Order: sequence, then C-alpha cells, then structure tokens
Amino acid sequence: MGRIVVTEFVSLDGVMEDPGGAEGFEHAGWTFRFNRGDEGDRFKLDELKGSEAQLLGRTTYEAFAQAWPTMEDPVGFADLMNAMPKYVVSTTLRDEDATWNNSTVIRGDVVGEVTALKERVQGDVLVAGSATLVQSLLEHRLVDELRLMVFPIVLGTGKRLFGKVSEPPVLVLDKVETVGEGIVVLTYRDGR
Repeated sequence: MGRIVVTEFVSLDGVMEDPGGAEGFEHAGWTFRFNRGDEGDRFKLDELKGSEAQLLGRTTYEAFAQAWPTMEDPVGFADLMNAMPKYVVSTTLRDEDATWNNSTVIRGDVVGEVTALKERVQGDVLVAGSATLVQSLLEHRLVDELRLMVFPIVLGTGKRLFGKVSEPPVLVLDKVETVGEGIVVLTYRDGR
C-alpha cells in the first residue's frame, strides 16, 4: 500500500503561494531569495527518487507541465519529474489537456480515487503545491507524511497551507533538519 507524502515550501507565517514565481503573486519566487545548499538540494532530489508517483492539483499541474518538459539539469531532477506517473485532480481539466508525459486526470470522488490510488501504488505518492488538494487530503486524513521546508521569511499575505478543518489533525514530529541559509525541514507523520 502506498503513502501520501505532502511536501511544501512555506514561509514562517505559513504562506505557500507561488514559491517559484510562475503565478504572478505579489511575492512571486520568494524561495529564490535563499540558498537551500547542497543538503537542501539533495533532500529534494532524494525525495523525488524515493517516490513512485505524483498527485497534483490542476494549478500546480499546469505550472509544472509548462516548466518541466523543457527543463534540463545535470542531476536528473527534470528527467525524474517528466518520467514519473502523475495524477492530477481537477473538475475542469479534460483528459486530452493532460498532455504532460504519464498524466492521468482524477475527477469526481477525490477521496475515493485517492484512497484507491494508495491501494494501487506501492511507494510514496508525492504531493507538492496544490493547496486546495492538500487541505482536502488533510481534512479526510489521507496524508501519511508532511514535509515542510520552512524558509526564514514572513510574507504577510498569500495563500496559506493550512485552512479550516472540522477536526484538527494531530501530527508527530519525526525529523528536524536545517539546510542552506537557515531553512528548516520539518517531517511529520499522522499521529492517529
């Protein structure tokens, strides 16, 4: 059985909007103000290597699908991103519009579809960005692990990672690591 692993870049005040600068947010590309260092880069590469598939919301999927197919890098991160199976949750994206290599559109009963995906996949299913999807996954207790790369900046505005929940999830801290220029990586697992 697979695991849903959410991985996010967040500011100290919980903002996760547009860390890479592709969405036109007021503070677009805020993560580029900091150097993750070799340890931070290695963490992200190892995280991707250790995953079997990606699960993304439509907005994140479209941004990734525009950037990654033409990107080249010496460590092979782009090759992994492009080759990995991708599942995109969307009510508006048509199957024929999901043209990024190995993409499947999930619509309808998202909770049921993600539960079935966890049963089909043997490894980690990585969820990056995708705020609305992540909030829904947390609400339905489908997240097995949460990895937060917390950047030492307060943005004050922007989409926050956590939203309203009917029952607050309890998380257990598994690991704390500092990388690069004061970036803290926090790894939590579901505490149920």
